[in-house]
Amino acid sequence: MLNIYKAKPKASLLGKTFNFNIDNSDYEVQGISKHQQKIVFVAAALPGEQVQAKVVEDKAGFIRAQTVNVITPSPLRITPPCPHAAVCGGCQLQHLTAESQRELKLQGIDALIRHQTNLPQLPWQPTLASASTGYRRRARIGIWYDKKQRRFDVGFRRQADKQIVALDHCMVLSATLAPVFGVLNQVLPQLKDPTSVTHAEVLQAGSTAFVILRHIRPLSELEQQLFIAAWPEAVWVGEAEQGRFSYWQREVTPEYTLAEQDLRLQFSPDDFIQVNAELNQQMVNQALDWLQVKADDIVLDLYAGIGNFTLALAQRAKTVRAVEGVAKMVQQLATNAKLNGLSNVEAYQADLHLSWPKASWNTPEYTKVLLDPARAGAAGATEQIIKLKPAQILYVSCNAATFARDAKILLQSGYRLHKISGVDMFTHTNHLELMALFSRS
Repeated sequence: MLNIYKAKPKASLLGKTFNFNIDNSDYEVQGISKHQQKIVFVAAALPGEQVQAKVVEDKAGFIRAQTVNVITPSPLRITPPCPHAAVCGGCQLQHLTAESQRELKLQGIDALIRHQTNLPQLPWQPTLASASTGYRRRARIGIWYDKKQRRFDVGFRRQADKQIVALDHCMVLSATLAPVFGVLNQVLPQLKDPTSVTHAEVLQAGSTAFVILRHIRPLSELEQQLFIAAWPEAVWVGEAEQGRFSYWQREVTPEYTLAEQDLRLQFSPDDFIQVNAELNQQMVNQALDWLQVKADDIVLDLYAGIGNFTLALAQRAKTVRAVEGVAKMVQQLATNAKLNGLSNVEAYQADLHLSWPKASWNTPEYTKVLLDPARAGAAGATEQIIKLKPAQILYVSCNAATFARDAKILLQSGYRLHKISGVDMFTHTNHLELMALFSRS
């Protein structure tokens, strides 16, 4: 009988704790180490440190671990300003000052983009930044009812876990939204069915707080009144199904302003808006400054949303054609154009990741293109933009990895990277957004 030798599969390291020497950090400011010839990404670890970390993911090509103890700290390490920083998944980098966070994020992103594009150096411009506290005008809050303890946990998810960290405040949430934790903790225990409400979303529109409660069973009028009485200044909205809202108290259309352009933008509670109002204004200003739109320009705005960039561009351009994938947001964009008296905006719906249709907006007559895709980037769209041959392309990105991939295609097609800047939209997190201007050589 022929015996075929089979190597025993290696035992998983999941859940085990090891000491790691941190050699470097990546673009998300995770520490980089090695273990058994595998690369290890260690959350909350800094270059030069030795840490104890627990393995939370063990894959064929890499390991992810979470720091549990710092043996040899970096000189950059500080005591986190929030007492929940070690467990709350909302912020990942509070062990660094805001300035150090930006510096390390930029270093990692610079290395990533240069590696992907083979550019020797990048034309970095000053990073856009805002206050490091009270900047969030939108947040999703988890709600968990522990049946054994008969207790609610209201807060954000733990790092690398689904459990909720119970909070009574959040330092990055705007002052307008700050009361939400106390109000929910006060009212939720009074519900007839404690499991009715699964999560809440809070958003600030102007100076008004909106609270959208996702509930899987109807809430009585009496229960609705409990929430209203606890926070009468807020607008309370129920969401029984995705995108189906009921205003319990008064129906108010959320809107925000771009004050420097004197623009009003209305939106639905489930529409995407940037969470940092101050940074959003800076981004719009920089887009206008970099593109230098003139009265004879025809501009294409892709992944246009409700018109955040569109309307400001239309104040200067001959025509702006805005394309968005979500039909409801296309409608809202058109409404916002009318609200602001802009008759030179054309709004279209199309899935930009698929082959572009023959349409009046898909024509090679644009001098400038702006695109602001989601985290997946502009795969598929980049090649089709190139066919239009615009003189300038302004790419706003919320994911450095997909930006690097798309930038490589633009550079190979004859565009050069003229300017790039970081946008620290989410201070204390490992995210850094980017704005980059490409010009035809």
